[in-house]
Amino acid sequence: MEVLYEDNHIIIVNKSSSEIVQGDKTGDVPLSETVKQYIKEKYAKPGNVFLGVVHRLDRPVSGVVTFARTGKSLARLNEMFRTKDVHKTYWAIVKDAPKNPEGELVHWLVRNEKQNKSYAYDKEVPNSKKAILHYKVIAHSDNYTLLEIDLKTGRHHQIRCQLAKMGCPIKGDLKYGAKRSNPDGSISLHARRIQFVHPVSKIDIDVVAPVPNDALWHSFSSEM
Repeated sequence: MEVLYEDNHIIIVNKSSSEIVQGDKTGDVPLSETVKQYIKEKYAKPGNVFLGVVHRLDRPVSGVVTFARTGKSLARLNEMFRTKDVHKTYWAIVKDAPKNPEGELVHWLVRNEKQNKSYAYDKEVPNSKKAILHYKVIAHSDNYTLLEIDLKTGRHHQIRCQLAKMGCPIKGDLKYGAKRSNPDGSISLHARRIQFVHPVSKIDIDVVAPVPNDALWHSFSSEM
């Protein structure tokens, strides 16, 4: 586990693509428990360690995840996420470059719980939620394109679904149209950066998560 920032109220870590943020039916040890154990051992905490899950990343996605270490910071961070006072930036590697190097995508997403998948529509349909993101091409390789994503809304599988709808499925994302999986089971989507005002100290927090240890990711990040 890579800790990117920590103080008495929050801890921010870099999640690997194989980890789940919270426990699920797989029974695998979640990142939240790993962070709790880290805090317990580092600070010799007796008894149970408090840790609040503020936001999540899909299991095959890597990058920055923030946890609250106190009830006060959890309540305030939850409100900040609700009011969109937290800015998250994602990087995505796609095989097919978008027609326009920069743009805003607006769709209406319908979540299918049984399939654990969302479907994007150009117009509002029953049970749909509006999804907005801004993308920008920031690098190219011989075969792939790196996009920077600024999320305006937070919907289920939003980036994966909207990029696929645009004709640019994320590398390795079989669920949304990629032709091949990645060898490690990941998809090439990385929560690169998070920015917000600290919920207690009010200092500016600006944390960048290093990219996965992968040749293609490193080739892109070395250009930035």
